[in-house]
Amino acid sequence: MQAFLKGPSSISTKPPAAKERGAAGAAGSSGEGKRLKPIPWVEKYRPKNVDEVAFQDEVVAVLKKSLEGADLPNLLFYGPPGTGKTSTILAAARELYGPELFRQRVLELNASDERGIQVIREKVKAFAQLTASGSRSDGKACPPFKIVILDEADSMTSAAQAALRRTMEKESKTTRFCLICNYISRIIEPLTSRCSKFRFKPLSDKIQQQRLLDVSEKEHVKISSEAVSYLVKVSEGDLRKAITFLQSATRLMGGKEITEKIVTEIAGVIPKETIEQLLSVCQSGSFEKLEALAKNLINEGYAVAQLVNQLHDTVVESEDYSDKQKSVIVEKLAEVDKCLADGADEYLQLVSLCALVMQQLTRNA
Repeated sequence: MQAFLKGPSSISTKPPAAKERGAAGAAGSSGEGKRLKPIPWVEKYRPKNVDEVAFQDEVVAVLKKSLEGADLPNLLFYGPPGTGKTSTILAAARELYGPELFRQRVLELNASDERGIQVIREKVKAFAQLTASGSRSDGKACPPFKIVILDEADSMTSAAQAALRRTMEKESKTTRFCLICNYISRIIEPLTSRCSKFRFKPLSDKIQQQRLLDVSEKEHVKISSEAVSYLVKVSEGDLRKAITFLQSATRLMGGKEITEKIVTEIAGVIPKETIEQLLSVCQSGSFEKLEALAKNLINEGYAVAQLVNQLHDTVVESEDYSDKQKSVIVEKLAEVDKCLADGADEYLQLVSLCALVMQQLTRNA
């Protein structure tokens, strides 16, 4: 029985290598005509090395210096989603270890994995205690440490973070840790003080546009310049979201040109005309019309949370309302957003919000 159980595990490491060689062969020789497995564009165009990481110049500069000396501190990457935190450390690890040693030397745990105190004590500690030996097949220098990547570390419990701190200290000779999170305030102070902190900025519009145009060119996608600009706007500095929207729009259009209207539909953005119609109905003072429009919005499948965001921008930027009206409406928007996050009924929250907007707009009239 033991032999049976051990059998697959002992041979399981060989097929992937064979598959990789097969895939490389298929890619290299067009004569075979084998189709490669489709990969999401987000993964397909993930940076392969540190130089390919977009916009995060300070982080890239520090990592490149560290890679040259093969000496790396414990790292803490924080910033908004889709700015390249995970891609950067994976690219750095690939450069350090090469494709062969990468699997042995890197332990990546995501939020989807169990990362309670028990896992930190057992799995992470056991991996950290292994000594790193061996050299790369291409003859390049290989650092004598392993890397543990803890993605979305801000979702770890305080107890698990506290357990990690001691492991980080004890195994400093053989292991480096890279913590990745969106909110640095959720990481306990003893961990932040043991790491070099790097903030990842939201990507600039120009950088995002350039990346999207590169992907479009490689995938032979026809897209208008207005659509590219709008993609950047709706993704709010999140390049991953922008590339995913681009891929969805390409599949939807089937080779035709992608326009701003298609991007609006794919991204679930509520059209400007609908927002203007909602505000004009509020201004009319008819609750029956308002109720009918609210029902229609819900039936159309628009997310009320998205409406709250867009309505906020419209109200704040508008010059038609007084400061007092704006402050009351924005306060109500915050309340509705909190209720929606807590799982409240969308229709009731929308009617409640619109009723207050109507009250504010008709009071002046």
